[in-house]
Formats: sequence, structure tokens, C-alpha cells
Amino acid sequence: MMDFKSYVYDVEDRYLSPFATKTRDTKGREMLIKEDMYRTEYMRDRDRIIHSKAFRRLKHKTQVFVAPEGDHYRTRLTHTLEVQQIGRTIARALRLNEDLVEAIALGHDLGHTPFGHAGERILDSLVDKGFKHNEQSVRVVKYLENDGNGLNLTYEVIDGILEHRTGGHPSTLEGKVIFYADRIAYLSHDIDDAIRAGILNNEDLPLCDVLGFTKGERISYFVKDIVDNSFLKNEVSMTANGEQCLNVIRDFMFEKVYRNPIAMRSEEIAYKVLGYLYEYYMQNIDLLPVTYRLREKEDGMSRVVADYISSMSDNFATNRYNELIGKSK
Repeated sequence: MMDFKSYVYDVEDRYLSPFATKTRDTKGREMLIKEDMYRTEYMRDRDRIIHSKAFRRLKHKTQVFVAPEGDHYRTRLTHTLEVQQIGRTIARALRLNEDLVEAIALGHDLGHTPFGHAGERILDSLVDKGFKHNEQSVRVVKYLENDGNGLNLTYEVIDGILEHRTGGHPSTLEGKVIFYADRIAYLSHDIDDAIRAGILNNEDLPLCDVLGFTKGERISYFVKDIVDNSFLKNEVSMTANGEQCLNVIRDFMFEKVYRNPIAMRSEEIAYKVLGYLYEYYMQNIDLLPVTYRLREKEDGMSRVVADYISSMSDNFATNRYNELIGKSK
């Protein structure tokens, strides 16, 4: 039988960029595990994330619009899949490690709260030492998943998850790919959803003469900018013009969409629901599932309450809130 992993390592050595992260060079995991006959370590990380409960819950977590009327609005899960695909496109063009890119993409938002960034803001204002979804994603994969045993992922995947947000500094080029793919994905699909919601029209959008008039054209522009600027270099970056265009779109979206009353509905719901749940569980810590309570001594009450609340889907949080409010009447 062919030694499949040796074949994969040989292909990486011959095909990948000299600046790519080779699978055989991984810094490994905190806990050693028996080698898999067919899958490399980054393949195994990808599969561990896909089969996790936190990954499945993403399908019921808000991206921008809470409980929209329609089947085609993005959720946190569909956002994750779009990041994955944009990331793989860039990685293949730059001859980087696609398995590592895929694993980082699939895990990068596992710690996101219900109700999108509004949920993150309310927990950040309540929790001791604040709350950041990238840091929470690391807590999920290290401590909370698998009944409190974590997923035991490789160093490079955890680093990419932690450093994917604006201001992050991934240690691998594959992590930097997701740093850009995340921004490209959410701005592109949030435009699409805002048009569907009637907040925007195509005519409202800036830079159409440069970026194009469709979601696909906008994504292609930014992907091409990254690939052309980074090919055969020990970096992944946009040109100055590409960065400027991305920032123009981001500023436009904050002004016209993210602070729009329709999208801001999530802010009101988050403050009402998550604020109440936080105070309730801070006073009733014994009602948390045992997986979360086990970390109270090490991490503190505030953090473990945030662990539990941030794990909730939108529907679960809302239903739990309604149940508790009903009991209090």
C-alpha cells in the first residue's frame, strides 16, 4: 500500500512555494496523538473542526441580520464557508498549504456570539477583562469543545484563528490569507444581503468602475490584487490601492449598513437578551452545564458565564431568555 502521507509530503516539497508552511514542519499539538494512516495533521484539524458541536451551531448564529424573512441571508456558517473558499483560491494561486488555510478558515469564528458583532460588543462590556471573538474561538478549540477536552489542534491552526481579525499578526502566510479572506468575504456578502434587505441599491455602491458591479467581480478584484502583489514573495499583502479600496468599502458599509436601524435591531436584541442572561447566570452559576463550571476556579465566574452564553445560537438564547422571563412573572 502506498504511504499516502509520504506522498503528500513529497508533493508539498515539490509543488508548494518555498515560503509555504509544510505539513511535516508543524510545531505539533499540546498532546501527542497516534498518527493517522491517510490524513496529515492539518487535514485532521480540519476534520476535528467540522465534526465539532461549535461548528454546527454556526448555522443558527447571526451574521448581520437577525431572523431575516428569507432563506438566502448569510449566517455565521455560510460566512465561514465563503471565507474558506476565498482562502483556498488565494492559497492555490500562491502555492501555499491549502489544508492549513482550510482548517483556519473553518475554525476562525467558532467563538462568535449569538446576534453577530452586537453580541460581541455586549459581552465585551460585561465580562471581566473583556470579550473578543477570536480569543473565544481559541478557548473553544483548546478548552470547551469535546466535553471540555478541546480539539487539540496544531499550533499553526490555533495561531491563525487567534490572529485573523484586524490588527492581527499571523505567524504563517496561510494565516495571513485568512486575515484577508475574512474581510473580503464579509464585506462582499454583507453588500449582497443589504441589497436583498432593501437597505442598499447597486447604484449606491462606491468604486463600481474599479471593483465591478457584482459580488463575484468585487471578490475577483481583491483576490487578484493579493495574488499579483504576493506571488513568489515571503508575504501575503494587498497593494496600497487594494487596501484603500477595501477600506472605502468598509467605511461605506459601516455608515450605510452596520449602523442602519434594520441591522441595528440586533443591537437591541443583544443588549436585552444577552445582558439578562449574563446577570442571571452570574447569580445562578450552579445552573451552568458542568463542562463550563469545571473552569470556574481557573478562569473565574465572569469568563465561564461568557463561555456558555457565547456558545448559544440566536434561537437558543432567545428561547432561554423568554423561558426565564416567563418564570419571573
